[in-house]
Amino acid sequence: MATSSAANHQSRLEIAEQIIPVVGSLYRENGIVSHVHGRRLMNLSAQGVVKAHRFARHAGGEELDPAQTLEFLLAVKALNPGQASLDVGASIAAWRAKSDGSSLAQAAAAVLAPVAGQGHAASDSDTADVVLYGFGRIGRLLARILLEQSENGRGPRLRAIVVREGSSNDLVKRASLLRRDSVHGPFNGTITIDDDKKLLIANDQPIQVIYANDPSTIDYTAYGISDAIVVDNTGKWRDEPGLSQHLKSKGVKKVLLTAPGKSPLKNVVYGINHDTITADDTIVTAASCTTNAITPVLKVLNDQYGIQYGHVETVHSYTNDQNLIDNFHKGDRRGRSAALNMVITETGAAKAVSKALPELEGKLTGNAIRVPTPDVSMAILNLTFDKEVDRESLNNHLRDASLFSGLRQQIDYVESPEVVSTDFLGSRRAGIVDGLATIATGNHAVVYVWYDNEYGYSHQVIRVVEQLAGTHPVRLP
Repeated sequence: MATSSAANHQSRLEIAEQIIPVVGSLYRENGIVSHVHGRRLMNLSAQGVVKAHRFARHAGGEELDPAQTLEFLLAVKALNPGQASLDVGASIAAWRAKSDGSSLAQAAAAVLAPVAGQGHAASDSDTADVVLYGFGRIGRLLARILLEQSENGRGPRLRAIVVREGSSNDLVKRASLLRRDSVHGPFNGTITIDDDKKLLIANDQPIQVIYANDPSTIDYTAYGISDAIVVDNTGKWRDEPGLSQHLKSKGVKKVLLTAPGKSPLKNVVYGINHDTITADDTIVTAASCTTNAITPVLKVLNDQYGIQYGHVETVHSYTNDQNLIDNFHKGDRRGRSAALNMVITETGAAKAVSKALPELEGKLTGNAIRVPTPDVSMAILNLTFDKEVDRESLNNHLRDASLFSGLRQQIDYVESPEVVSTDFLGSRRAGIVDGLATIATGNHAVVYVWYDNEYGYSHQVIRVVEQLAGTHPVRLP
């Protein structure tokens, strides 16, 4: 006979199996992306749904009940809502906190009021053309995310990639690199090529491959692309004159750089200063992976405790600009083998924080150590506050921010004595606070933040793309 624990788990699995088609239907028909405290429910197995609820606990430590999630989602479905990013966990937590006797259906109606009754089939007005200029590590991950998130016909749509032709079988190699990844695993879907038309066809979505050396001379309209957002992944140009070259090409409306940009360009960390983007901004940058990882955590801590000053040390995976074996490199130390050495190098991430969070101007220093791992990095925040703080209250504050705040898609929180860097591969959050590593004494604290410097950062980039395109779904609650 099954134990009560096993029976309870079986019951939760059965409920999760009922949740999956509702989540899928809301996504396809209404453009609703469902979360539980920042964890997406899309494309999860029943076990994955149960696991998401296990991590997403209410205040006081009580686990989120999948039965309540199902009841809430069915009520949402009945409202026929328009497009939204809906956090079911946060919605139910708010309903529980009110304790006013209202039903979950009433709670759903209150949360969905801004988009209730606005459901409609996806149309061209719900999407925007995106071009990836460069197809390296970040470019290919952006492609994967764009393909996944446009399956319902809404949001930014990948129309083309621009690269330099590398060989006679260039298209085959590009397809292979998209299909297989040594770090992030296989592509979730099908990829074929049309060599005559120079197309990559991923999950039946045609992606034009354009070979070019000059960003200013491409006629994107010849491929049916208009008002496109060009995402420059090359890092070759980081200033306004260089990136403005893209705007000279026909069919381009805006440009986003996936690296820190030079003034006067806006360095945008989604969740912090994305609302500063205006219709007049034609070129913005998504800052760096490290800046995206630490800025949300720093904001939460500064708002609560006030940061006097601090130092950020990043332990960063090696990147493509380092040498695999010892050889000449124009940069200091980066010529030494990335696979064999820890390499001290500089980072502008600490100073770049103030571009998104001006109240920290001049308060942070930073440095970096490159280490022999291919992905997932760590930022160590050594901070002095305006007031005294203890470890428990600081951790509780960060944990609550990861569950209930407006930064729950940027900040995650973990408490485990066994986690290591590979456990955070594929994280969609900008940064994950390691609560057990936190040190606090007096008005001083050391906070450790993990981050997938490829995948987590790429999701932040996509959020900025959605902001530029005007297709980012309203976030509820």
